[in-house]
Amino acid sequence: MRTHDDLPPAPVRFDTKIAVLLRADLEPWQRLNVTAFLVSGLGTAEPEVIGEPYADADDTAYLPMFRQPVLVFEGTKETLTAAHDRALSRSLRAAVFTSDLFRTGNDRDNRAAVRAVGRDQLDLVGLAVYGPRKAVDRVLKGARMHP
Repeated sequence: MRTHDDLPPAPVRFDTKIAVLLRADLEPWQRLNVTAFLVSGLGTAEPEVIGEPYADADDTAYLPMFRQPVLVFEGTKETLTAAHDRALSRSLRAAVFTSDLFRTGNDRDNRAAVRAVGRDQLDLVGLAVYGPRKAVDRVLKGARMHP
């Protein structure tokens, strides 16, 4: 007879979601670069998304990572624009990556490139959002899971 201790643990279902939305026409290296940049802002702005530090069996210390999965989606330029609008209208904190950032090489120039363009004129290639699961799902309407 199986006991409760023999059962596999129930999957964890988070009430929040971390999501990255990428423009579908990006090159593979751009997708990886944009994703890395976008999620880097979440841990500093939303400290509750970070778990505890890691250690291996030899007690080698490693940095903490997100405590929950990061879901990656893709969509058209129009999908990104709509998602950006929905994220802001729901007061969700967002990170943006614009096409201009592929031509800069440092944080100061990145911030200046975004600052130079009005919100409605940003040429978005990536967006990261974190918040209540249902709100993030609504933001991502029209996007599909990244293949």
